Amino acid sequence: MSPSALDVLRSLHHHCTGAGLPPPAALIGSWYGADAVIAPSVEIVAGLAPPDDPDRFWFGYLGFPVNASKAPFPTAAGGLVDGVLLLRDGQWSWTDVTGSDAPDWVTGALRWSGPDDGGRVTARHERSYRDPEPIAHWQTPSAHRRDEHRRAVTNALEAIGAGEIYQACICTRFDGVLDGDPVDFFGAVAAATAPRKAAFLQGDWGTVASFSPETFLNRRDGAVTSSPIKGTLPAHGDPRDLAMSVKDVAENVMIVDLVRNDLGRVAAVGSVTVPELLTVVGAPGVWHLVSTVRAELSDHIGNDALLEATFPPASVTGTPKIRAAELIAQWEPLSRGVYCGAIGIAGPEHALDLSVAIRTVEIDADGQMRLGVGGGITIDSDVDREWQECLDKAVAIVDALPIPP
Repeated sequence: MSPSALDVLRSLHHHCTGAGLPPPAALIGSWYGADAVIAPSVEIVAGLAPPDDPDRFWFGYLGFPVNASKAPFPTAAGGLVDGVLLLRDGQWSWTDVTGSDAPDWVTGALRWSGPDDGGRVTARHERSYRDPEPIAHWQTPSAHRRDEHRRAVTNALEAIGAGEIYQACICTRFDGVLDGDPVDFFGAVAAATAPRKAAFLQGDWGTVASFSPETFLNRRDGAVTSSPIKGTLPAHGDPRDLAMSVKDVAENVMIVDLVRNDLGRVAAVGSVTVPELLTVVGAPGVWHLVSTVRAELSDHIGNDALLEATFPPASVTGTPKIRAAELIAQWEPLSRGVYCGAIGIAGPEHALDLSVAIRTVEIDADGQMRLGVGGGITIDSDVDREWQECLDKAVAIVDALPIPP
């Protein structure tokens, strides 16, 4: 039996810390045709966006571009490596663009020491599991923060009524402090929530721990798909109510049309389709409506052209996208930072797999945390319900760790 992706991540992280190497980066869930992709050690530096046609593996993020100058983290960050660990069907493998074997310290992280120790990795890494459990001290959003969000939603409703836009995503933020190692925080929340697109990145600039359920772009073998999420109901609700909600269905369909338009700018003529429309999917703490748009791409379309046509993600901006972004810059007093951008991997042969960076926590070196939350506003939105939706989306992460005494 192979060790889990979280166990391998912790083992590699412990080794890199002791050896003075850059930390690992991990994508866990559904990534790159695998259940996990881990770069054992990668220096993720500010400013390195996905290469247009990479011949190595890129791990990193693109921050939300609206009000980016106010963001505490770099607008973009990334790093390049030759080799990665892949987990498929419970088995680990090593892929290296140079054909080299995995270093001994990497294969050591995959050694299984038997079921009696609860599935931990080799004893030489056991100290990392004896460290104190992380504790996240989240602040209750202030009345001021709530009122800011209500004003932004009201402004969006007025703009929709005036015909300036049809929909806008309006966001706010939770703040907190982490006591403990960010890798343990990521591991604890990922284990508790099992998100589809979990991601862990670190650099001199800080840590990104993302627990996203949403695929932004997945490009393989000449095709690209995007699976926007719009429409949310608390997990205790009846998912049939979400499927029949006029507001949520309209919210999703409008964004699907925008994604079709975005991909159509670079797709082969007539190749844009919608293979999945308005599927109700469970996510930590909520139900979501999810659709999928697919398009064929020519080989001459690189990552630069694809991202220019589609970024930032439609589901977290609005429609029309350019005007919605302009208005968001006026309405939201805080920069979203990494939140609502994109996180993931790029690789040879134009491979690209990016999440929409929702359910995403930024962690500074001193433990300060930022968690963005938000929702799509349509003409049928209610300001109080929109604030409650923010709380519903945050609860899976905020309540994932023990409450401090």
